Amino acid sequence: MNWFTGIIVYVLVWWVALFAVLPLWIAPAEPGDLGYSAGAPKQPLLRRKVLITSLVAAVIWTVIYALVRSPWLSFRGS
Repeated sequence: MNWFTGIIVYVLVWWVALFAVLPLWIAPAEPGDLGYSAGAPKQPLLRRKVLITSLVAAVIWTVIYALVRSPWLSFRGS
């Protein structure tokens, strides 16, 4: 895996992890709150979710990198 492929894989893993983390810790806003939609969260906690997403994506990317570099997963003829 070269550096460009590694970055692309990390970005893809990051986005998938973000969509997995976004629904965590959601508390809907009260129906009478001004400025909030009916389904909007009271506090989205986006900084926490971005940090958790980055850490999870780094761990998953490390596993993918190790599998690609290891001889166990090889698509080349031996």
